[in-house]
Amino acid sequence: MKLQTIALSLAAAALIAACSTNPVTGRKQLMLVSESSAIASSKEAYVAMLAPLDKEGKIDNNPATAKRVRDITERLIPHAIAYRPETAKWDWAVKVIDDPKTVNAFCMAGGKMAVYTGLITQLNITDDELAQVMGHEIAHALSAHTAEKMSVAMAADLAVAGVAMTQNNSGLAVSAGAVAAALAVKLPNSRQAETEADRIGIELAAKAGYDPRAAVTLWEKMGKANGSKSGMEFFSTHPAPQRRMETLNGLIEQMRPYYEAKGPRPTYKLKE
Repeated sequence: MKLQTIALSLAAAALIAACSTNPVTGRKQLMLVSESSAIASSKEAYVAMLAPLDKEGKIDNNPATAKRVRDITERLIPHAIAYRPETAKWDWAVKVIDDPKTVNAFCMAGGKMAVYTGLITQLNITDDELAQVMGHEIAHALSAHTAEKMSVAMAADLAVAGVAMTQNNSGLAVSAGAVAAALAVKLPNSRQAETEADRIGIELAAKAGYDPRAAVTLWEKMGKANGSKSGMEFFSTHPAPQRRMETLNGLIEQMRPYYEAKGPRPTYKLKE
């Protein structure tokens, strides 16, 4: 019992020591996985995920759709970089995955993005609404939510490892297998992370010249589609409480000056 108490205390100490401040929101986050590690792992995972789809001809196979997604993303990235200047060094990328049954999009740590065609076709999505999706996903990356989710998964493994120490008297360590499992697990975003991404995403989109009212119409479409169609993976990782649209609606007037600002909008040239 004493060994178990010591083990759990060591695990708790490790978790406390791993807390850091969110680079955008200022919120305290659990960071057992560094953002740099999350970026490296995400880059590897992105390549592994897209390679077989590319061989099947399912990546950017519709030039018009690929250009549409790329153009919108290129208008969002400069404002993401303005939030966190160090992200100018990220290897930003966006691809369209031809999967009409899947309603989803993501932005991994380090700016690796993808949009599934189901998001576009099933929702009959407008450019303003697509900008809200991509702005929201970019906001997750800016806020280091990938590293945070990986850390939360690893924390569970630490707790298990702490108890296991009482049985095998081994040192407190996280195995490579545990780390790999943490990388593989698709965890839903916390409500707090979703709120952060909503707030940052709608601002990124407005600054890029996209109507903030689309944040509300997007979720209206999402709600209808989720009730009648399958493949809504976006909902599995982005839980939508009832008050979400009310919160976004309350941000519209605050974002309107960004949207209505005169003058040219900056762009970021992505590699094709």
